[in-house]
Amino acid sequence: MKAHLTRRYTFSASHRLHSAKMSDEENRRVYGKCNNPYGHGHNYALEVTVAGPVDPRTGMVCNIVDLDGFVEREVLERFGHENLNELPAFQAAVPTSENLCAEIFSLLRAGFHAAPVEKVRLEETMLNSFEYSDKGEVPR
Repeated sequence: MKAHLTRRYTFSASHRLHSAKMSDEENRRVYGKCNNPYGHGHNYALEVTVAGPVDPRTGMVCNIVDLDGFVEREVLERFGHENLNELPAFQAAVPTSENLCAEIFSLLRAGFHAAPVEKVRLEETMLNSFEYSDKGEVPR
């Protein structure tokens, strides 16, 4: 039997959407107000879904404490209260929420081994959310 566990986390971060591969005018046209030279911030909501068999001994897919600890160390401490443009992960990529979602998925997939990470969903605003799953290609 396969079960899914989804945990929700929150963090705040800022970014400026600007691509070095485009002119200033093109950046303003493509990213609009999100190209503000001073950046802007979001209060992100992150959902991490892991899946697997239920351990007959514990009755769980994985220990939530282990998942919470990993997400705290590897995601929330890394991205929380940061200017995403200044982080190594975004030196060669525009820190869009799509790219942030892909980066978080990759970090979780590479380092959390207590249960397979199936999906990451990142809510940027009430109207915008982004998702990566284990279906199809793994980002980056």
